[in-house]
Amino acid sequence: MFAVVSAISAWAIPVLLVFIPLYSAYRKVPVYESFVDGAKDGFQTAVSIIPSLVGMMVAINVFRMSGAMDLFVNALKPILNWAGIPGEVLPLAILRPITGAGSLAFTTDLMKHFGPDSLIGRIASTVQGSTDTTLYVITVYFGAVGIRKAGYALKVGLISDAVGFIASVAVCYLVFG
Repeated sequence: MFAVVSAISAWAIPVLLVFIPLYSAYRKVPVYESFVDGAKDGFQTAVSIIPSLVGMMVAINVFRMSGAMDLFVNALKPILNWAGIPGEVLPLAILRPITGAGSLAFTTDLMKHFGPDSLIGRIASTVQGSTDTTLYVITVYFGAVGIRKAGYALKVGLISDAVGFIASVAVCYLVFG
């Protein structure tokens, strides 16, 4: 099974890079012109979401630099230890819905400190793959199309992230003990 997945992974992008232009030529789609039009629209979208991104980045930095995240983590560590969840991964559970780059940097630090094959390293890796950057997604995608009321999407996204975190810990304990 691993060999099949590895072969598919190795060939997926090259096959798509050949297939898409050939299929487009067959359908008589102007590939380059379509690409340029899409890039133009993408640039306009990027410019329109800059205010939302700046606001989100400021909020993230204020949360981290003010010590609020450390306070929150220290308050929850006894409960997490009782539940068998390593307190070292809690900041990742907090950062992951907010920022992909910040959570990846934190995961890298966990890997350096505990090792990738440790339980904490495996939990961190599984959390990275099982959760999403909910606030970033809402900021960028909702901002791009002009949606202002994102309350329900935010609730569902954060609940999904919490479930993903808990499931990641449970699966890692089941698989890696």
